[in-house]
Amino acid sequence: MLWYNPNIHPVTEYRARLKTLNEFATREGFELILKDDYGLREFTQNVADDIDNRCAYCYRTRLELAAKTAIELGCDAFSSTLLYSKYQKHELICEIAEEMASKYGVKFFYQDWRELWDEGIQLSKEAEMYRQKYCGCIYSEEERYLKSKKKKTNKA
Repeated sequence: MLWYNPNIHPVTEYRARLKTLNEFATREGFELILKDDYGLREFTQNVADDIDNRCAYCYRTRLELAAKTAIELGCDAFSSTLLYSKYQKHELICEIAEEMASKYGVKFFYQDWRELWDEGIQLSKEAEMYRQKYCGCIYSEEERYLKSKKKKTNKA
């Protein structure tokens, strides 16, 4: 499994997610390839002029590295855990993944994992894993917590 999440904010969130993945990989006995790059500055520089389309940049950088890594390791295909989330832009992920598959000559393995969302939540809770509260980038953090604040304000 490849870890590459160059836009998670703040760095404490980045570290919590990486720690959880490391513990999971050790417990389950699979190899973890780390591209440990806290790339907040690069990410914000590349999306600052078009914040509403930031997800495409995020998906593209992550899926491109996944495709390149698959080639380097001699893998038949690559995929992404992004396909599990019911909050991600599923069709855009697939479109960009297919673009990277064509660009690098490696197959994109597609599976719609969203149907396992509830089961995944239950299993992660049972395993006492750290659970993220937003997508990861500084903008999704802002949206998540401003929405929470608005909900609390509306209830008052």
